[in-house]
Amino acid sequence: MTTIVEARGLSRQVDSPEGPLTILDDVNLCIESGEAVAIVGASGSGKSTLLGLLAGLDLPSAGQVLLGGCDLAGLDEDGRAALRARTLGFVFQSFHLLPSLTALENVMLPLELAGLGQARTEAAALLERVGLTARRAHYPHQLSGGEQQRVAIARAFATKPSLLLADEPTGNLDTRTGAHIIDLLFDLNTEHGTTLVLVTHDVHLAARCGRQLVLDAGRLV
Repeated sequence: MTTIVEARGLSRQVDSPEGPLTILDDVNLCIESGEAVAIVGASGSGKSTLLGLLAGLDLPSAGQVLLGGCDLAGLDEDGRAALRARTLGFVFQSFHLLPSLTALENVMLPLELAGLGQARTEAAALLERVGLTARRAHYPHQLSGGEQQRVAIARAFATKPSLLLADEPTGNLDTRTGAHIIDLLFDLNTEHGTTLVLVTHDVHLAARCGRQLVLDAGRLV
């Protein structure tokens, strides 16, 4: 097995009116290629902060993150963005689709940014895979929450990332729609051989993962 992402002594502090606030405290973890891992814990335990650090969207106060063996702190912002483009897909709770682009154009975007050919053909195939061929010319405001999340998942898988990070991917969806999204995530995870790391409060979603990491007040327990 190949280690795809590793955290060593990871800590994150922020300033607050009461003084420094520790969000993550000396977190160590290692995730292997092909794993499905859930990060669980109470609200405010640091789950989303940890995911952001693993993606290089934020930098730690102490410790390091190795993504594909590369120390994120050793890269500037452009370097981290380039590494994310090559390595990562990200699915957010609130979808983060661009409102001025159609479903097809939202999925095409990461392919075009990566300079990959056949962006329209690839994006159309992914929308077909998530059952949205008939909606590909629709804008986000014309789609239901479940449809928007399916577009977001298609976009996340567009560049065939080796690592997919998902932050509460079913958090804004009803139970039935959420269950469909869970099935879709794991089906695509298996088809693409992608490593899946997700933050969730959903016990059914966490139980589908091969491993659960529990955060409590910023510490891995």
